[in-house]
Amino acid sequence: MPELGLGVPFWVIVLIWLAKVVLLVVVSALLAWLGVRAMDALIRQVDYHERIRESPMAIGLFIAGFFILIGLVIHGAITALTAVTAPIVWYIFDFRTWGILAVSFVISLLLGVALFYVVDKLTPNIPFGRINENPVAAGLHVFGYLVFFGLILHAALTGPL
Repeated sequence: MPELGLGVPFWVIVLIWLAKVVLLVVVSALLAWLGVRAMDALIRQVDYHERIRESPMAIGLFIAGFFILIGLVIHGAITALTAVTAPIVWYIFDFRTWGILAVSFVISLLLGVALFYVVDKLTPNIPFGRINENPVAAGLHVFGYLVFFGLILHAALTGPL
């Protein structure tokens, strides 16, 4: 069964499609984790892990952001247009889609961090470094980043390429 076609039962096609969705979600979750780690490294003003750990509310915001991120990714993976024109292995391990995910994610991450610093400099009366004073503020900031990552990954999954 190298390729899908009319001779393949519908349930087999659904299982193969489901395998691709699960794999895209895992790859996207890995990218999001790397994005949070990169955010920690690039935005030195706030010790996110230490601050979030101090408050149940901040932990809840982090978890909520994570679920929104995963929901957006699952939606993007499920609704992504996919033509089954390749052998099954290349359909499931679609490195072109993975590449688009990675490139769009890295560029968006760098743009997001750059804009963080630009807006911080343009608004001197709103010191972004004060986020570090309150664990809930740090949790809300990470929540926003997780939603941002989810939107970027969703767009990459459902884009026309």
